[in-house]
Amino acid sequence: MSVDQAVQAALAAFASLLERVGTGTSYNPLSAGTVQDPYPAYAALRSRSPVHRSRVMNAWLFTRHADVDTILRDHRRFGNDPRKGTLSSQQSARLPPPDEFTMLLLDPPDHTRLRSLVNKAFTSRAVNALEPRIRSVLNSLLDEIGEPDGFDLIEAIARPLPIIVIAEMLGIPARDRNLFKRWSIQRARLLEPTISRRERAVAFSTLEDFDAYFRAVIKKRREQPRDDLVSALVQAQLDDDRLTERETLNMLRLLLIAGNETTTNLIGNGVLALLRHPDELERLRTEPNLIPSAVEEILRFDSPVQLDTRRVLADCEISGFELRQRENVILALGAANRDPEAFEQPDRLDVGRGARSHVSFGRGIHHCLGATLARLEGRIVLETLLERFARMELLTDRPRFRRNVVLRGLNSLPVRCVRA
Repeated sequence: MSVDQAVQAALAAFASLLERVGTGTSYNPLSAGTVQDPYPAYAALRSRSPVHRSRVMNAWLFTRHADVDTILRDHRRFGNDPRKGTLSSQQSARLPPPDEFTMLLLDPPDHTRLRSLVNKAFTSRAVNALEPRIRSVLNSLLDEIGEPDGFDLIEAIARPLPIIVIAEMLGIPARDRNLFKRWSIQRARLLEPTISRRERAVAFSTLEDFDAYFRAVIKKRREQPRDDLVSALVQAQLDDDRLTERETLNMLRLLLIAGNETTTNLIGNGVLALLRHPDELERLRTEPNLIPSAVEEILRFDSPVQLDTRRVLADCEISGFELRQRENVILALGAANRDPEAFEQPDRLDVGRGARSHVSFGRGIHHCLGATLARLEGRIVLETLLERFARMELLTDRPRFRRNVVLRGLNSLPVRCVRA
């Protein structure tokens, strides 16, 4: 841990202590216990302080499913543009220049225009056509493992599979996939409040490398279009409107995370959940038709994205709590997905639940663009693992999660498998 991260942790601990004095509970996303298992803290907040003033994050924190769902759907009263909120100097320093904002940080009409221009590339038909190739890639990765009596599922499958898939969608040659891996890790860290100054400097430098690489690719695709996603973005047109080069680069930056890091977390968190619930894993073996339902349950049970943010655009009220314009709102997606008011026995993994009412992909105009692709990759991974291995088991009692607050994923997942 760097010096500035240690200072962050100390300040967060002090702020959470003040919260506890005022409300009887607190939320310190930087504590080691919360990083490894945030759900007890979420439960306490839902029970004692469901609309919680977080001193640590300078925001109102919502943990109930009904409230989170309402705010996610309401883009008229709650916006994504951070410039419409009240930010600390530290929060402002984390922001990219406004011309580098992705769709995640934009409100209508800018968001509407960009989303309309890229939607065609992510239709269910276009994504589902990738299934044979995804299966082929996954089987090749599994073949490389050799004897599966001990391997890291994150490094062997969960990390490389989404990287290869999104790289091939973009038309990037295999020799450059390691670049994608490095760019993805650094880009994802920019979303985290735990990032150190050094990490931030490295990440911004990485983004410059990313832009330089893709400027050359964009130029080539304009001159000689191919059947890939970069060409589709370059050619995307709506009422004589096209993406600028800067907008195309921003979209590619977003796809690097949306099509990669979150799917890695879906696979890792999902396999871990099933290995910790062997009865549910065995249920999938005997009822493989439940696998699509299992993917939804995995998304609900341990969401790859734990937090989302909004800014209050006008004075309003949510569940009797008054919010003022420019106040910041944090939506605890992971907490909403474990709300007993929305899900029966929410802390129990039930692969037959099939609860698409989870909020892991968001709601409304910002619903995840890559949701169909993530679901497809998750389903294929579960189907293939069950087909190829008669038994799977954990090789550690305490798999460790990365020190993240927003994107929840494992450092590693050591497993032992027996071939079918």
